[in-house]
Amino acid sequence: MPSKNASWFANVNPNVFLSTVAIIVIFLAVVVLAPNSFELITQQLNQWVTDSFSWFYVLSVAIFLILLIYIALSDMGKIKLGPDHSQPAYSNASWFAMLFTAGMGIGLMFFGVAEPVMHYVSPPTGEAETIQSAQQAMRVTFFHWGLHAWAIYTVVGLSLAYFAYRHNLPLKIRSSLYPIIGKKIYGPLGDAVDTFATIGTVFGVATTLGFGVTQINAGLNYLFGIEQSPITQVILIVVVSAMASMSVFLGLDKGIKRLSELNLILALILLLFVFFASSSIYLLQTTIQNAGQYISNLFAMTFNLYAYQPNGWIGGWTIMYWAWWISWSPFVGMFIARVSKGRSIREFIVGVLLIPTGFTLIWMGFMGNAALYSILHEANHALVLAVQQDSSVALFEFLHSLPFSAVMSVLATFLVMLFFVTSADSGALVTDYLTAKSENSPMWQRLFWTVLMAVLAIVLLLVGGLSALQSATMMSALPFTFILLLICWGLLKALHLEVTKMNALQQARITPRAIQNPRSWQQRLGLIMHYPHSEQEIQHYIDSEVLNAFKSVQKEFQRRQLEVLIQSIDGGGMELRVDHHNEINFVYQVVAQETVPPSFMAEATLNDVKYYQAEVFLREGGQNYDVMDWTLEDLLQDIIDQYERHLHFLSLVRTAE
Repeated sequence: MPSKNASWFANVNPNVFLSTVAIIVIFLAVVVLAPNSFELITQQLNQWVTDSFSWFYVLSVAIFLILLIYIALSDMGKIKLGPDHSQPAYSNASWFAMLFTAGMGIGLMFFGVAEPVMHYVSPPTGEAETIQSAQQAMRVTFFHWGLHAWAIYTVVGLSLAYFAYRHNLPLKIRSSLYPIIGKKIYGPLGDAVDTFATIGTVFGVATTLGFGVTQINAGLNYLFGIEQSPITQVILIVVVSAMASMSVFLGLDKGIKRLSELNLILALILLLFVFFASSSIYLLQTTIQNAGQYISNLFAMTFNLYAYQPNGWIGGWTIMYWAWWISWSPFVGMFIARVSKGRSIREFIVGVLLIPTGFTLIWMGFMGNAALYSILHEANHALVLAVQQDSSVALFEFLHSLPFSAVMSVLATFLVMLFFVTSADSGALVTDYLTAKSENSPMWQRLFWTVLMAVLAIVLLLVGGLSALQSATMMSALPFTFILLLICWGLLKALHLEVTKMNALQQARITPRAIQNPRSWQQRLGLIMHYPHSEQEIQHYIDSEVLNAFKSVQKEFQRRQLEVLIQSIDGGGMELRVDHHNEINFVYQVVAQETVPPSFMAEATLNDVKYYQAEVFLREGGQNYDVMDWTLEDLLQDIIDQYERHLHFLSLVRTAE
């Protein structure tokens, strides 16, 4: 009998937890004890990664996007992330808000003005500070923050949601490799995968926190004259991490969800202010033109390595971004998987890939073009100089040129702080999932990861600033990119099998029913238009007619040397399971499901009584038909119909192998 007083360490997966902490502690020790050597090593490793693996990053991200488009357009897009009868847990508005704030909140605040101006001043190709460089700056910014970034997140989130909610595997990165390595995901190989994912997540979130805290410091300096210094930034990390810890106590629905919705509202207010305070017509014209240029040049930009004009630009920008998104992908992927149960794969891909991308492009289009308008048409050279000296002040220097700059700067600073809190809280939540045995972990585990990511951000800021954070991100993302490609392979393999079964269920030849006492058409009409029944009536039918049918089938299967299990289901229902040993078992359930009577059945809709139906469930979930009042022979024929479909599916799988 297990002890009632479980150990405080009982829910920790020691292999993943301890190995991750050990690697991070060793890394921090090297940084603290030999900062000069660390800076030299990171510079050399960064250069090596850029020179040797830039093609690998570019090709991998292209594969992710192409794969998602193929899945969404194929029959695979019809599959639900959960049983066939499942419904989304969150409304579309709440879902979108959580996607947006978890994915890129701080980054949009930091780079919305800074990146277009930096590309305008120092473009990858061509002459600087021209109309052409301004157009190129916006096109490149759209490219870095558009479909490719969200494709990386979507691949991880889709794989996690599919295997967790469709196949009841753990909500961990290791589960995505189940079609490739099978039950080895529960061993050292699975632990190694989760360790790489955790390390990448920790460094990715720490990098984002570094960007956020420098921008908060810039905002406070602009508003209150607070000094921009490492000490101030350390204090800010401590304060905002403490706020994130408070959100930890509130949990996903009350904490992150509410903060995400508030973030989205405030971000919209800031965006609309910039739109109306700047040249609105100019912003609409340029943003639409930028979007068109981005879409028309998407294929060429995807595979552009600047191989014929090497200048180091791609390593400092595109490769850094791809590494940053990849390091964030376990965090964002797991987070969006948790809030996406019940959606179809097509809905998931379209939603996660297009909706946040659309908002991101609008944000970058309005913010970036408004900044460039200020430079090109209002001679705001102070903005150019400020961005060249310190990119973290870009947003506040830009807002200074607009009306109500003080009020908007307060709003922007507060918004960055909220994004900081949601990033830290969500990052700690996901890291805890990756290193725990189950989701029900004690509070100290999430607080531990909040503190560790804050310490990592503090140490790297003190030693090398944002360059050190970016270097750590790029190095941690490289091994996980290989894992992502394996995840794509495993996901495609599993989805192909699922589509094969789906087609088999729809297309298999079914033996015609031979009913000894056929009903008249009036009797059939009366049966299909019967009033819904009470739960007690459904349960009585299941316990009598359905059970008798199951026993008859069991007896016949046992005579043919097959093992058949009949068992009750929690919540009301009965299950028949035929053991196929090394192949997929046949499962047929009849479940008491609450239903809403049709509006033309007036008597059933005039009261508040709950009505039920006896719905058939297979392994894939509810089949949306009611067998209540079916005769014993009807039930037997339906079971055999479904079993014949199942055998047809198994024959197709064996043929494919």
